[in-house]
Amino acid sequence: MQLLWSPRSPFVRKVMIVFHETGLTDHVETIRAVASMAKVNPDILQHNPLGKIPVLLTADQGAIYDSPVICEYLDSLHNGARLFPTDSVERIVALRRQALGDGLLDVLLLLRNEAGRPDGTPSPTYLAGFEQKIVAALAALEKEAPALDDSAFGIGHIAIGCALGYLDFRFTDRDWRRAHPALALWHARFEARPSALATMPGDESAA
Repeated sequence: MQLLWSPRSPFVRKVMIVFHETGLTDHVETIRAVASMAKVNPDILQHNPLGKIPVLLTADQGAIYDSPVICEYLDSLHNGARLFPTDSVERIVALRRQALGDGLLDVLLLLRNEAGRPDGTPSPTYLAGFEQKIVAALAALEKEAPALDDSAFGIGHIAIGCALGYLDFRFTDRDWRRAHPALALWHARFEARPSALATMPGDESAA
């Protein structure tokens, strides 16, 4: 398998954590790819018409995108504990958590893009809307932190952990831990996992 990869993409990190958690890292080659909202990369576009990473290139399924689909595909390739639960109730919880983590990441990416507009004129309305969603998401995660600790590690934990990691990576002046102590403790335990340590954002290593 080949993965179109960037050391700064939180969605790529999510996929790489799944590679580590499933023991499949020896079965993938990472290929450096740069994706941008402002400039389409034709090398990515030929595999994903949305022009986004990650994209997993496989012999049996062709190009697979995006991160939720890639992660579930990888979870079907190993014999260990499943990151996507098979029990219907647990599966819905895991998918909801994944949606919350991925959705928070989407908002953070949009916020960063809007705040860094080349013309220097970000929309105050958009910025305020993004801020409201971030505050609401963090509040919801603070309430859910005890349940995260009590449930088996899975795709929801990975998505949420990557979102909080990206918050630390790109929004270093935001002290989100002060108002969310339970979530901060959970995230510290998440970042101590070998799979998370091996995929810290910003490192040029693909491991």
